[in-house]
This record gives sequence, C-alpha cells and structure tokens, in this order.
Amino acid sequence: MGAKDLLIDTRAQSTCFHGRHIQPQIYAGLSSPDGWHLKDYEARDGYQALRRILSEGITPDQVIAELKASGLRGRGGAGFPTGLKWSFMPRQHPGPKYLVCNSDEGEPGTFKDRDILRYNPHIVIEGMAIAAYAMGIAAGYNYIHGEIWETYERFEEALEEARAAGYIGQRILGSDFSFELHAFHGYGAYICGEETAMLESLEGKKGWPRFKPPFPASHGLYGKPTTINNTETLAAVPWIIRNGGQKYLEVGRPNNGGTKIFSMSGDVEHPGNYEVPLGTPFAKLLELAGGMRGGRKLKMVIPGGSSMPVLPGDVMMATDMDYDSIVKAGSMLGSGAVIVMDETRCAVKSLLRLSYFYFEESCGQCTPCREGTGWLWRIVHRIEHGEGTMDDLDELDRIAYNIQGRTICALGDAAAMPVRAFLKHYRDEFAHHVEHKTCLVPTYV
Repeated sequence: MGAKDLLIDTRAQSTCFHGRHIQPQIYAGLSSPDGWHLKDYEARDGYQALRRILSEGITPDQVIAELKASGLRGRGGAGFPTGLKWSFMPRQHPGPKYLVCNSDEGEPGTFKDRDILRYNPHIVIEGMAIAAYAMGIAAGYNYIHGEIWETYERFEEALEEARAAGYIGQRILGSDFSFELHAFHGYGAYICGEETAMLESLEGKKGWPRFKPPFPASHGLYGKPTTINNTETLAAVPWIIRNGGQKYLEVGRPNNGGTKIFSMSGDVEHPGNYEVPLGTPFAKLLELAGGMRGGRKLKMVIPGGSSMPVLPGDVMMATDMDYDSIVKAGSMLGSGAVIVMDETRCAVKSLLRLSYFYFEESCGQCTPCREGTGWLWRIVHRIEHGEGTMDDLDELDRIAYNIQGRTICALGDAAAMPVRAFLKHYRDEFAHHVEHKTCLVPTYV
C-alpha cells in the first residue's frame, strides 16, 4: 500500500531554512520505490554510524554525549531530551535490560511513524542498535500499531535483511556487542501508545497504564530497566552519529535541534508528511502543503495531534514550529500532527468528534477519565444538537479542569485540553448553538 492510496503525500524534498537548503534526514531516499531495502539504505551510508562506533571503539558515554549535544528531543509527544533519558539507564545492572521503540501511532492526525517504517525501516533498526550499544542493552522490541499490518510485515522483512547482514544478532560486525531485536504487533488500542500500557501489552496483559514511580528506567518490561523511545526519535540517531551532534543542533535552533516530521492533514491542498527543520514558520509549512484547500481562509489549527489545545489561525501564522514557540503560543508540539481547519469548520462539531474519540478510547482504569470523558462528550453532543444550556459551557470547563492532571496517564489530559481550548477561543460558537439551536457557521460542509 502506497502513500497515494491513503490520500497522503510523504515529501522528501530539500527545505530552505535561514538561507540554507536542508536535505531530508529521516525520509532520505524516499523517491526510490525500493528504497526501503538494505542495499538501498547502505548506498545512503546506512549502518555506517554503527560500523564506526564498533570499529573505532567509540564508548557508550561518547555516544550519549553526542546525543546530548544534538539537542534531540523525544518526537513522540513529550519532547524529553533523548541523551538525558539514555543516561538514566543503569548500564551496570547485572540482569536483563530492554529497549522498546514505540511505534503505536494512534493519535488522530498522526501518520509519520508508519511511513518511516514503510519507506526507511533500516534507519530505525540502526538507531535501535546504536541506542542498545550506548545503554548496554541486549534485547529490544518495536511495538507497531495494530492497524498497519503491511507496515509490520515490511519491518519484519527489513529486520531479516539486517540480521542476515550481521547488523542484528550475536557479535555484531565481529565485535563483542550483541543485540537481538523483535517486532511486536499491537491490536489498535490507543491507550497502548502510553509507554507503561504498552509495556503491559508487551507482557501479554491488558494495556492499562501503570502507576509511576517506579519509572520504566528502573522497573519497566518484565520489571527490568527499560528505555522507551519513539520511532522518529530513534530514526534520527544514525545521522547524529555520522555527522555530529553539533551539526544536528545547527539544523534547527537552540533546544530544538534537527528536523521534525509534521503530518499535515485537514483543509490543505496536499495533506502529507513534511520533514522540515525545527523552527520552520508555520506559514512556510502551510505553503509546502500547497496552502489552504480551495483558497479558503484559515480558521484554526491543532498543532500537535488531537490531544493538543487548538489555536486560532492568526496565532499559528505568527508561530514557528518548534517545542518552545508553540508552548509560548498556548499549545504543544506533541507528535507533530498538524490538523488544519478552514472557515467552514464548526468548532462545536469539531470538538464533538474529538470528545467522542477520547470517550471511546479511555481504558476505564481512572474514575475521572472513565466517567469524565463520557460526560464531556454527552454535553458537547447536547450543545451540537440544539439541546444545550448556557450553564453547560461552564460545566464543560469545570469537568475538564477536574480531569486534567488527575489520572494515572495523560489520556485524561488529552481529553480535557481540547475542550478547554475550544471554549477559550470559540466560546461564541458554543453560545450561538445554545441560543439559536443552530450553527454559527452555516456553510459547514
């Protein structure tokens, strides 16, 4: 299945950034139909970073120091510094330790990781091997989302190629370093994107998030020290080792190093994945996606996946696409899923769809989330269908406030933050639904 079949367009073009043309790092080689195979990856200097580490005797501490210098932050949503996370792993721990790649990409609007695994799977395998070396880990798993079976099969094929070539397994490339890597196919539960729920699923149990502490770094998979990174995060590692952490940092901006893949969807001419340097203005990203579909006016944007607060279009047009700039604007970068909505989109109906998703995906372990997500959806449903009251608006905000920060994992926050943001920026539309029993946006399609 190709990107065109899914009505997305994964782009691997060079991007002009501060007068420099930046070549794709993770989506390199995307133009070749067979670019995912080992021979094509090796032709793009694939596995040279791993070879260099093992042949030149680069120490684990040096690898971690390079990651810290790069400014690489977790691409799965939290944005935690990768090098710092790796340093938490107790390398001298006498028992097993594990590395897990989180490819359970279930956030609405996000479709970048599946295309990394589909078009450049070896970059993830090499990144995981380097990470395992740096942390003294002998076994790893790639937990792949349950609704992308073809991608899972392709990753398995790439894994067999890597194993046959000596990049995975015992005494890799003739060194003393051994690392075994396995793919694991999930079952499509959104909650398993949360790291501890994913660990529960890997262990064959129901995907319920765990209480923290203890954290996975000390008590993770099978109760052993475990490091969990996102697919895109691990895919960035080989380039950093080949070219240096400082050069990677210079691609973006301070505290926001390297490129970032943004999944552009919604009312744009060319929905798809776009790999650009962190710090690229949103206006430039929108231009790369062909601008607004049909020449309509930009109304609102969710900049980091459906769980992030929505921002008005004029705010986004003045915002750069990096962690710090988007926080300053009032939202978060999250997974990098940019959902663009034009002037014909109703804020109430948009929130209704999001609220239903989180209601359906709540695992039910925590009372605030189990009861609150359904409560939120029912109130928004009532407002959308002309049965709401003005008191419902304050009630929505109160319920969301009491969910946020009061659950074991972040799904409660993911359900609450969109509600509060939509009310903050588009309260007039909610009030119009209540007072006039109809939508303020009559041209909604």
